[in-house]
Amino acid sequence: MAKILLFGQAKFGASVLQRLLEAGHEVTAASMPPDKEGRPLDPLKSAALEAGVRTVQRKSYKPPEAFDELAPDQADLGVLAFVTQIIPLSIVDAPAQASICFHPSLLPAYRGGSAIAWQLIKGETRGGVTLFRPDEGIDTGPIYVRREIRIGPDESAGSYYYGSVFDIAVDATMEAVDAALGGRVPVPQEEAGASYDPLCTDEHASVDWAAPAETVHNLVRGCDPSPGAYTVHGNHTLRLYGSKRPSGAATAEPGTVVSVSDRGLEVAAGDGTVAFAKLAARSQSGEKTAKGPAAEVAQSLSISEGVRLGV
Repeated sequence: MAKILLFGQAKFGASVLQRLLEAGHEVTAASMPPDKEGRPLDPLKSAALEAGVRTVQRKSYKPPEAFDELAPDQADLGVLAFVTQIIPLSIVDAPAQASICFHPSLLPAYRGGSAIAWQLIKGETRGGVTLFRPDEGIDTGPIYVRREIRIGPDESAGSYYYGSVFDIAVDATMEAVDAALGGRVPVPQEEAGASYDPLCTDEHASVDWAAPAETVHNLVRGCDPSPGAYTVHGNHTLRLYGSKRPSGAATAEPGTVVSVSDRGLEVAAGDGTVAFAKLAARSQSGEKTAKGPAAEVAQSLSISEGVRLGV
């Protein structure tokens, strides 16, 4: 069995660690971001401590001492399982078989750190995962494994990741580990069809109610749970979650609340309506004032049928 240097975080990193150990590999170290004060330990760190695996936590991997601390040249393979920090090529190339990296799209499409969000925002019905060898570019390295995954019409970024991507991605990561250790030569990416998107932030998450209902729906689900697509109501920013597309044409001006019920908040868009199951409100001063089922939050903010949002 091989010596593996693991980089990652969260439940995905922890699951990959477990699978590596079950396969009989020696994990020389598990590296994850530093602890956050007042927050629970990262699941990867917890799993590593429980398994007796050495942990390395760094804010940056650029200083020369990072190489000495990680000792990548003593490993057979590096595995990047959900990594959001920049790791220099000198580290990921140092193991005997270099490294493999997980990415939640069918590369070369949707390179970048918000791949799932942008696939949903742009209305894709077909996504997937890729395991590739990192190179000097952003998600541009040659590919070991690709797996296609269907994206449901009402899936959010969160439900798609945990419900559809997660298990397939862990299996694909282990397949890529075997491929790299077995000496398979990864296949270069073709630039035809390549795309790159920036991190999805509030800059991209503002709802334009005049847009087609499908466009609004896709924006909300792509930003759910983070950063949360938003509109305004009075002096509050209103985050929208759990988007659904009711049937029927628009019957009011864009941004007008059509109904508030136990089924959620239904709002008119450019050519139809969109319904939201949950809302979160924050005042302009930054104070979180309400979060929960849409009907309850709407009532607390005096949002009722006929009220216009985004104005």
